[in-house]
Amino acid sequence: MKMSQKVSVALIATLLATGAATSVMAQAKADRAERRAEVFETLDANNDGFVSAEEFENRPDRFALADADGNGLLTAEELMAAGQERAERRVARMIGRLDANGDGALSQEEIADRRSPERMFTRLDANEDGMVSKEEFAEARMGHHGFGKRHGNR
Repeated sequence: MKMSQKVSVALIATLLATGAATSVMAQAKADRAERRAEVFETLDANNDGFVSAEEFENRPDRFALADADGNGLLTAEELMAAGQERAERRVARMIGRLDANGDGALSQEEIADRRSPERMFTRLDANEDGMVSKEEFAEARMGHHGFGKRHGNR
């Protein structure tokens, strides 16, 4: 194999690995955002879109929420039910966020649109110079300012 072919293979492998890492990072960031949204919904007792100091102080105890029969013990069934409720809310938000045509289902294209290499590159290129530096990549991986805020992913 010629040196130029080796360089091409190495470059392609690096780009594929970076794309995979970026997809994983984007999914982890989305998961964290979904968890924060769940917590906010729980704290916002009167559903006005704000959490007051009183609502925060009187926030529901997660243990008590899962303890459906109020006996002070969490059974496997109670834990599974609590997990199922969270999963259902997460799925509903995911469909709401990604369902471009509003049919209530996600196509491969709707999911792929969120993971396009161009979009990922744009998110990584914090200073918009057309290149991703080592620092920009590290900042994106760490979830710092350059990756999410500029593109509405808080």
